[in-house]
Amino acid sequence: MAFKTLNSDEFHWLADMLETVEVGLVVLDLDFRVQAWNGFMENHSGITASQIHDKPIFDAFPDIPKAWLTRKVDAVAMLNTRAFTSWEQRPYLFKFRNSRPITGTEEFMFQNLTISPLTNTTGHVDKVCLLIYDVTEFASSKRALERANEQLAKLSMTDRLTGLLNRGTWENLVDTEFERYRRYNQPTVLVLFDIDHFKAVNDTYGHLAGDEVIRHTAQITRSSIRQSDSAGRYGGEEFGLILPETDTENARILCERIRENIEKSTVNTTAGDIQYTISVGIAQLTEGPENYMQWMQKADEALYKAKEGGRNRVVTL
Repeated sequence: MAFKTLNSDEFHWLADMLETVEVGLVVLDLDFRVQAWNGFMENHSGITASQIHDKPIFDAFPDIPKAWLTRKVDAVAMLNTRAFTSWEQRPYLFKFRNSRPITGTEEFMFQNLTISPLTNTTGHVDKVCLLIYDVTEFASSKRALERANEQLAKLSMTDRLTGLLNRGTWENLVDTEFERYRRYNQPTVLVLFDIDHFKAVNDTYGHLAGDEVIRHTAQITRSSIRQSDSAGRYGGEEFGLILPETDTENARILCERIRENIEKSTVNTTAGDIQYTISVGIAQLTEGPENYMQWMQKADEALYKAKEGGRNRVVTL
């Protein structure tokens, strides 16, 4: 590629442009010594061009990933072609503070990076140019959108009152666990339980107090189960648990703990203090059920027997 020889005026405005452009420009020789350092880099690093000239970039910025940048620059020099890195691959090369008030929520500047080969008069690459683009506003907006989408996805899966999985999500997991059992034949247990005489709680204390009882039930349940277990709110006052890799006896011990903790606790509401109990049905999965609905039916039958037997108890099938 041929370049026109610049006169002094043209050289002046070109140099002025490189100094004032809102892009970082760094020229390194192949020993990573700084040969050029524009105004953007001075402003954000606090290091002047004269201070850093001919000094190794890694001495001035020990946080720069040396092995990574060396590989990139070596490839650019060897192949005589550009390389690009986005903030999503590596948030930044230079750890500059974010100074933009609009995107003040981000601590550091997000950067896109272009590495370009620079050839000498013999056509050999003897330097590289780093162009550092401040993309903090774009990155911050995208990250905020991703967080919002994650929150929306979480909300679509959870019950708003309790924070447990909602019925649709939990029932899908029951189906998944049923299929997993058919493939691996590992013990797994399904639990359904509900609050005894919940209508009387609502009638006596009001629906807001009833909501507090439901929330309290969810809190005790959540604090009692393992991370691998799945708890959901199946209906108004009905809850479900999936206990993978669990046999009937261990499921019974867990459910008795939940039942006893609820029986011994008191829910303090503005309408009065409430004590209540739960009834629990347990169904270990066997070869009998042909689908997950039949498995849920077994757990429901166990829950019905707990109700018939006087409530405030755990029944297994």
